[in-house]
This record gives sequence, C-alpha cells and structure tokens, in this order.
Amino acid sequence: MSLFVPQDPTPRRRPVLQELPEPTSPEPSSRVRRLGAWQVAGDLPASFRYAAQGLIYGFRSQRNFRIHVVTGGVVFALGLWLQLPLGQLAVLVLTVAAVLVLELLNTATEAVVDLAIGRRFHPLARIAKDCAAAAVLVAALSSLAVAALLLLPPLLARLGV
Repeated sequence: MSLFVPQDPTPRRRPVLQELPEPTSPEPSSRVRRLGAWQVAGDLPASFRYAAQGLIYGFRSQRNFRIHVVTGGVVFALGLWLQLPLGQLAVLVLTVAAVLVLELLNTATEAVVDLAIGRRFHPLARIAKDCAAAAVLVAALSSLAVAALLLLPPLLARLGV
C-alpha cells in the first residue's frame, strides 16, 4: 500500500537567509544575546521542575505511559526477587527506560503536530503520529523479548519447571 501526499500546486516562496554585515567595532565585553526557549528555565532547579511537570503530565494523561510504568515496576521487582545479577538488572532498567522515553516523545510529537495543524487532517501529520507510536511499539516489543530472555530461565528454575 503506498501513500500519496497531495502536493501544493502553487509552491510558496521560502524566505531567503541573508548574510549579516560584520560588526564594525567589535567590543570584547559585548555579549551576543540569544533568544530562545532555553531562557524559560533560568536555573537548574527550574529545569528539573519542568522535567518533573512533563513526567507528571505523561503519567496523568497517557494511559499507555501508566501501563509501561507499572509493567516496568513489576519486571524490575521480579528481577530483584529472582536475584538477577546487576548487569541483567541494568539491562532491564535500560529497556524499560527506553520505552518510557519513547512514550514521552510520542506524547510530545502528538502535541506538537496538533499545535501545528489544529483540528484539520493532514496526511503528514498522520505519518508523524503513526511513526512515533510505532517507535513505542517496537521498543515495547523489544523490551518484552529482553524481559523474557532474562526472567524466564531463572523463573522457571525457581518454579521447578
């Protein structure tokens, strides 16, 4: 199945970047003032607060994020109960973290796409959202395989199977 994206018959002209002239009198004490989103967080504690707000938003608003958090906690607890070596526990933590990170990126992608296009449908918006969701799915299936490989042999041995 191929996806055809409609092309705009009248392409819009993009603004051309222009070179700025060199400053005539460079002063060593003058600083370039950068404008950007990084100025929102003036200090390190504020950056951590914003990150915590993102985690809280993801947990409160995304059912799949909550499912991944609970599943990851169960998997890690099972690994501790089975007394897996530290290296194997670290692999479990990394795979669960990868799924959680991708779930948050999926949420961010959906929010940005919705912000950009509003309530209209656009095939590229669908592609962006579907690919972000597919990334989470691939990570979740991979982490399931990793968990099975690391947890099943000691679990079966403990159960005497």
